[in-house]
Amino acid sequence: MRMTTHHRALLERLFRVAIAAADPMTIVPAHLPAPRAGRTIVIGAGKAAASMARAVEMHWPGELSGLVVTRYSHSVPCSRIEVVEAAHPVPDAAGLGAAQRILKLVENLQPQDLLICLITGGGSALLSLPAPGLTLADKQAVNAALLTSGATIAEMNCVRKHLSALKGGRLGLACAPAQVVSLILSDVPGDDLSVIASGPTVEDASTFAEARAIMSRYQIEVPAAVQAYLASGAPETPKPGDGRLAHCQNILIASAYGSLQAAAQEARAAGYVPLVLGDFIEGEAREVARMHAGLAKQIALRGEPQARPCLILSGGETSVTIKSKGRGGRNSEFILALALALRDQNSIHAFAGDTDGIDGTQDNAGCFMAPDSLARAQALGLNAQDFLDRNDAYSFFEALGDLLITGPSLTNVNDFRAILIE
Repeated sequence: MRMTTHHRALLERLFRVAIAAADPMTIVPAHLPAPRAGRTIVIGAGKAAASMARAVEMHWPGELSGLVVTRYSHSVPCSRIEVVEAAHPVPDAAGLGAAQRILKLVENLQPQDLLICLITGGGSALLSLPAPGLTLADKQAVNAALLTSGATIAEMNCVRKHLSALKGGRLGLACAPAQVVSLILSDVPGDDLSVIASGPTVEDASTFAEARAIMSRYQIEVPAAVQAYLASGAPETPKPGDGRLAHCQNILIASAYGSLQAAAQEARAAGYVPLVLGDFIEGEAREVARMHAGLAKQIALRGEPQARPCLILSGGETSVTIKSKGRGGRNSEFILALALALRDQNSIHAFAGDTDGIDGTQDNAGCFMAPDSLARAQALGLNAQDFLDRNDAYSFFEALGDLLITGPSLTNVNDFRAILIE
């Protein structure tokens, strides 16, 4: 069975509904705090930081100023809050400069002042101010190594927090004694606030010892200065119950779970029974794909745990251990592995994408899969397994015309996966 216009349009519509459920212009206004007697300053970091800043500007009743940093090409026009663009996922000098300026902005705040902190996924790389004694080059080396290691987002951010002057609650400490209200858009499985953008205003239970263990577990080679710092006995991040962060209020305003529920409602309207697996799913993209394939086959062949027509929905964040120099992000890799695992099925269509509109470092949001994907590839002389082995899923789906390119969505609630079983 070929992917019809109907199947593709439905899968894309579900993806766009999921994104719309996390649109900052819709969700930020309801969570804005009441003005205070002093100054109102807005700071922030992440892929959706600029769109969140724009929403604040449009709905704030009084004076305000500030600075947020977002990924290149993710800026939106703001009149009172400065927007700086920087590199993601490996930090650059622009992000370092923005972090230094943000730290300067929060110095000498008073108890009557209000600091609104806009935090979204991507903030770990974008708000990059190395701990004392470390350099930007050190942080770049660590980030690049972590990204290809297969480590989970929580593990990566544990390391990042312990190499930073701002993450792991340290920015919150710097803002005292002002009232801090952080509006947080989650891109991590389970919505742990201390993991999202490495929790710059959130208490942190992780430790230097855990960071060292992660580096050892994934055999990550880093500069000597980083190794020395992790073992130096430097002051820990503020831990749960630390009264020094009592002035910080952290509010989760959107997450993958809400987006999955919105997509499930849309699926019902289209005549499919949704089976929502949740937003806690992590692991190697190809292994997660095999698990999803097994469930899809169970539904297709046995009508369990849900009868057809059914739609499997899931979120979370998979990872990819890079072993070659191919092109493609974790969602593209998921879909290619799924296609291989479902090669004998003729009633299953699927899509996976990143809700920020960028899968990995390529220009696509995600990829579509149809029952005839492998047959079409074979007709073009393409071996799907070879592309998977080379981590080159982007090139595979580009040749098939099955990439979805949306541009930046200006939000970010992580992976979105939808599998149709008819």
